Amino acid sequence: MIKRPLSDRSFRWTLIVTTYVFLLIYGVVLIQWYRLSPAIAWADSAVHLLLLAFAVLLIHHNLSYYRPGKGRYVFVISYSTVLTGLWLAAATCQLKYFFHLDTVYAQWLNQSLPVHFIIGWLVITGMGLRSLAFYDMVEQREDLARKETSERLSREAELYKLRQQLQPHFLFNSLNSINALIAIRPQEAREMVLRLSDFLRGTLRREDQQWILLPEELQYLQWYLDIEKVRFGHRLSTEVVAQAGTDTLLMPPMLLQPVVENAIKYGLYDTTDAITITIKAWVQDNMLYVQVQNPYDSALQQPHRGTGFGLSSIRRRLYLLFARQDLLETSCDDLIFTTLIKVPQPHDKSNNN
Repeated sequence: MIKRPLSDRSFRWTLIVTTYVFLLIYGVVLIQWYRLSPAIAWADSAVHLLLLAFAVLLIHHNLSYYRPGKGRYVFVISYSTVLTGLWLAAATCQLKYFFHLDTVYAQWLNQSLPVHFIIGWLVITGMGLRSLAFYDMVEQREDLARKETSERLSREAELYKLRQQLQPHFLFNSLNSINALIAIRPQEAREMVLRLSDFLRGTLRREDQQWILLPEELQYLQWYLDIEKVRFGHRLSTEVVAQAGTDTLLMPPMLLQPVVENAIKYGLYDTTDAITITIKAWVQDNMLYVQVQNPYDSALQQPHRGTGFGLSSIRRRLYLLFARQDLLETSCDDLIFTTLIKVPQPHDKSNNN
């Protein structure tokens, strides 16, 4: 919101102090150089400077409401010229009315009209151009702030949508597994329902958080793994290693679940063997590294299975948060598929939860 001149305290005081200083200087010059009487000199100085201050305030105020799109400089110069003429006419008429009997002063006043006009025009035009540039800059800042706010809201909406899209896929799989276990292993089905309840409660608690500590994310991931272990039994085992110094590091919530889900999908679905998924976390150069590894055999994989949403959603979330495309890396070597996530740490960790 553009500040109006009268509501801008710094502008008011600057105008008042500047007017007072120049009133004193001009009055002294009239007395010392032009040998005018003190009464006439101070009256002349007060009338000219006070009306000039009003003219400066008027052009500054008017430009806060109206600035033409085209020919703005011609407009400011023309407006300043008219305003200067009105200022000089008003000041001259008032002074001649009060000192009409002093012919010497009246003659001096007439002779000084061109000088007064030039000085007044320079002052008013200078303020007009300065105001034009100032208000244009303020509008640009406001436009930029609105654009940044709009982009931030759009980014937050997309991040929220990406998080929400992860849950139905996992939930449907879990419900299908529960349905399959009810008839043959009811106790395990009941256990899975309880674990799913813990998982969903943790999801709701993290819904409005942009950052969480790594131990919280690993706890959330453990709830997910407990559900999957009920589904796959002894075939699924995990190894989680978090090096010292990582317990205070932050990361976006629910970032690891789709990676581990992807590891389970491509590690277990096409084999009857038991697998171990390894999750490691460490810190380097103020950046959190999280690595997920799972066995992978391309010869056993069904072609074109799945949509690839898990890893692409993570890549998109990391880009929206950090504007970097190099924070997610994948590789396959010796039948081990590796996913590496790099999370830069925010500068102010106290205001991120």
